Amino acid sequence: MKGTGNITQKIAWTTLWFGLTMGMAGCRHKPQLAPLPPVMSPVALEDIPEPDDLPMVEEPPAKLPTVPVSTEAGKPKKRKKQPPKVIAPPEPVSETQVASAAAPSPDAAVGALTAGGETNPQTKQDAEELIASIDKRLNALPAQKVEEQKAQVSKVRNFWKDAQDALKSGDAEGAKTLATKAKLLLDDLEK
Repeated sequence: MKGTGNITQKIAWTTLWFGLTMGMAGCRHKPQLAPLPPVMSPVALEDIPEPDDLPMVEEPPAKLPTVPVSTEAGKPKKRKKQPPKVIAPPEPVSETQVASAAAPSPDAAVGALTAGGETNPQTKQDAEELIASIDKRLNALPAQKVEEQKAQVSKVRNFWKDAQDALKSGDAEGAKTLATKAKLLLDDLEK
């Protein structure tokens, strides 16, 4: 019967620990607060007269943000003499190309960056013109609009800068894509 006392002792200890745990956990009921007595008589509000000799306080002038100035605005841009353009005859369009052009996806409106292989001179010129027009439009934005839409203007400037870098590295397709993204953001900003 030695085994029976051991089980009884384990049950007693388990019950003791369970009881202590429940006792330490405390009561989970919300405390009941006594309601405040109702106000039986109305309270009169007093008017405090304003003094006649109040000092005049002048409003400080509003601090307007400085107007951003482009450091490249006054510099004349050097243009390289471009070789005469060779215009290739247009390629015939197949029916599958027409069908895919009819329903572009939202991502296709902006396009993707290229690996920077050989580029078409027309693409390079388009990218240069787009980058130049974005620069002019950014500089023409009112200072108040720039201040109100700092995040959006910053995104436009980042895409514009990346487009310039891509064009300098020889990736005209990527530059045109980045410049198009900047143009779309700028269009939204000017609405």
